[in-house]
Amino acid sequence: MSNKDIEYTTVIGVEGPLMIVDGIKDVAYNEVVKIRLADGEERTGQVLEAFEHKAIIQVFEGTRGLDTKLTSARFIGETMKLGVSKDMVGRIFDGTGNPLDDAPPIIPEERRDINGEPINPCAREYPREFIQTGISTIDGLNTLVRGQKLPIFSGAGLPHNELAAQIARQAKVLGKQEAFAVVFCAMGITNEEANLFIKDFENTGALERTVMFLNLADDPTIERIILPRMALTCAEYLAFDLNMQVLVILTDMTNYAEALREIAAAREEVPGRRGYPGYMYTDLASLYERAGRIKDKKGSITQIPMLTMPDDDITHPIPDLTGYITEGQIVLERGLNKKNIYPPIAVLPCLSRLMDRGIGEGRTRGDHAGVSNQLYAAYAEGNDLRDLVAIVGEDALSERDRKFLEFADAFEQRFVTQDNHEDRSIIQTLTIAWELLSILPPAELKKIDENYIRMYHPKLNSET
Repeated sequence: MSNKDIEYTTVIGVEGPLMIVDGIKDVAYNEVVKIRLADGEERTGQVLEAFEHKAIIQVFEGTRGLDTKLTSARFIGETMKLGVSKDMVGRIFDGTGNPLDDAPPIIPEERRDINGEPINPCAREYPREFIQTGISTIDGLNTLVRGQKLPIFSGAGLPHNELAAQIARQAKVLGKQEAFAVVFCAMGITNEEANLFIKDFENTGALERTVMFLNLADDPTIERIILPRMALTCAEYLAFDLNMQVLVILTDMTNYAEALREIAAAREEVPGRRGYPGYMYTDLASLYERAGRIKDKKGSITQIPMLTMPDDDITHPIPDLTGYITEGQIVLERGLNKKNIYPPIAVLPCLSRLMDRGIGEGRTRGDHAGVSNQLYAAYAEGNDLRDLVAIVGEDALSERDRKFLEFADAFEQRFVTQDNHEDRSIIQTLTIAWELLSILPPAELKKIDENYIRMYHPKLNSET
């Protein structure tokens, strides 16, 4: 008799989302378990630890109502798998991969391990192609590149969900026509937030190219651990089997890390920084590193993980470790949000480490790099002058300083601020940038090639 035919009735304990089975034989780490309750209900679990005669199992649907004396467990001899198919595009799934949209279940082309397979570093292609999000502060100053992982750091109460929905709606690959899809994975969100995303995608038609995976706040915490892995397994199939360009949005990674901490506490592990498990860096890397491009493959996976920083603390372990693994960050600022600026993206602490390879002639436009550097430098100087004005007053400023102060205000109102349904092309973004730079004396535009100044500066163009 094989192990998958044995039904163990030796459940000896339950703690939080964990169940302990004694007297087991030939059970492996990560193996899937079918759990049968007294009333016939079946739940799914996964082996977290396997000893010689004992296994610790995480139960995905939770352990509520589980009677140890009347519960049985059957180990099925394989890891957690997701059935994948091109028909997943346009569908909505829950934390266990079952449909949420009242449509029939997917007939899978194949079933794949949700943990994926590591990409050979030698087989990786360097990210170079520009992805347009329609948001000026991202496209113009922190450009997203195909195959990149670029997180968004937010705070409680900031409009990161609106921003996530806008990026999912508007993101596109420019140039030749290529199949593009969005895999949207939301963990620990409220019913209100879930309805916001679903209605937004349905009303704008974005759902037709989107695969949604949803885990609600009242769903079992343990599902938050497997949900992003399911989403990334789906993304890998679309990208590397169907040759699609795939954008994966993961929100909120803070809820994922909290679930990780909850399980670690239930297992009585020695806590690391702020109670999070010491292996959280490795665990997050196992998700983030599934983004990228592979040589001789047309498809790609680009990742935008979103997380809310506890107490707006960018040094908190979750944003801190995320920043080490990923290639930059977009930071939302509470001060800009209070000014009713949307999206409240704080330009100065933002960074896209792969931006230089994804912009320029043939990708965006030749003047893009110089314009970006000039905007950043001018805004930084204008911000410093705001602090000075608070001390000495505006009357003490020189005419040059007044221009930079005027630029900083105009930059926030015209470049950073845009409607949450406004989809700006990169040309529109650069045009707005040049209009703002024309506030400054031409002699101050030291970071832009003179040829581009003559070509694009609106005041110099009108004079010629």
